[in-house]
Amino acid sequence: MKSALVLFAHGARDAGWAEPFRAIRSAVAKRRPDLTVELAFLELMQPVLGDCVAQLVHDRHQRITIAPLFLAQGGHLKQDLPKLLKGLIASHPAVEIKVLAPIGEVTELLDAIADWLVNSAPK
Repeated sequence: MKSALVLFAHGARDAGWAEPFRAIRSAVAKRRPDLTVELAFLELMQPVLGDCVAQLVHDRHQRITIAPLFLAQGGHLKQDLPKLLKGLIASHPAVEIKVLAPIGEVTELLDAIADWLVNSAPK
């Protein structure tokens, strides 16, 4: 069964804005060669989430996990993503699609950021 991970970010007009997300995508893909890892956006950049998922389904992926690269639960995660997810599930009923917690709700990531800040601040 082919599986994919979609890193889902907001998007921006400045193409350079996505570089950290591309770096994360590359790092994950190197560590998980068994997994297709893609980057998709809510708006302003391509591919948008729906197009990315459609391509993965076309490429015969049966399990797709969406990882929201958002720090906080704002309108995009509370309203936009659920609407998008409902449409994706309706369009691809034979595909298992799930969503991970946004990165801002992952304790290990928040602890890593706090550790970095503590160790980086002047003493």
